[in-house]
Amino acid sequence: MDSATEAGGLSQPHVLPKHTAGAAVVTGLGAHAHKPRGRHRVALAVAIVLGIAGIIFGVRYWLYSRVHEDTDDAFIDTHVIMISPKVEGQASNVYVSDNQQVKLGDPLVDIDPIDYQVKLGQARAEVVAAEAEARKAAGDAGSAKELFAKDRVSRQSYDHAVAEADAAKAQAELARKKLEAAELNLSYTRIASPSAGKVTRKSVELRSYVRIGQPLMAIVPNQVWVTANFKETQLTRMRPGQKVEIHIDTYPDRAFAGHVDSIQAGTGARFSLLPPENATGNYVKVVQRVPVKIVFDDPPEKLPPLSPGMSVVPAVDLR
Repeated sequence: MDSATEAGGLSQPHVLPKHTAGAAVVTGLGAHAHKPRGRHRVALAVAIVLGIAGIIFGVRYWLYSRVHEDTDDAFIDTHVIMISPKVEGQASNVYVSDNQQVKLGDPLVDIDPIDYQVKLGQARAEVVAAEAEARKAAGDAGSAKELFAKDRVSRQSYDHAVAEADAAKAQAELARKKLEAAELNLSYTRIASPSAGKVTRKSVELRSYVRIGQPLMAIVPNQVWVTANFKETQLTRMRPGQKVEIHIDTYPDRAFAGHVDSIQAGTGARFSLLPPENATGNYVKVVQRVPVKIVFDDPPEKLPPLSPGMSVVPAVDLR
């Protein structure tokens, strides 16, 4: 039989014994059944861990939110000082450039002083002439008084001399005031920095003609604070002096310490250019926001560069 099969080119398939085939099937089914069960256990464990973490996070956030109020409607603020001339003329010197740091009293701009020096000289000459005239009139009034006492001049002549003396004295006083004004105008030709800070929005150039009140530049002082617009419902327990943790978008890896300085006596809408008129038409209640001033605990020299308008997220500790 084996020989015939080999001769015919046919081969019989290899057949496993019955007990061996059964064992292989059982082993295969057990391996496939074990894999899904293990995956389910891992997924269940991950879900439990995530659930516990979510509960812990939720409890911690609830405990934090009970004693803290924060807002993202907050910005760096400061007093921006606009620099304008008190006299007009040509800018003969410009001592600063954009974004330059200046100190109190540093020169910013010189206005050509020649015209004002001439006017000062004229005022001084007028003072000399007026004082001389006042002395002469006073002498004439004294002489008229003596002559009137001796009945050598009329009462009318005496009164006229006294009036002339008073008028000359007034003219001398007026000339002295004009002299003071001329000296002031000459001093105004040198524009100095009224505060330490940084030069911004400079619009004046050398040899440009400037007029009284024209904005030449702005000085941004180094002293800055935070203006945070909290909802009115967040102010229930907020008081001046409470600690604040300040996060600035420009410096995301650093937290700054501060405290509540004051709360504005009025909402932002009340002091806007066009306050809402709620007594007319249909009324829709909108939660109002109240500006709160927050001051940094660190002095300005220890703070990084901060510019007005930078976005801030303050968190007020209500405890």
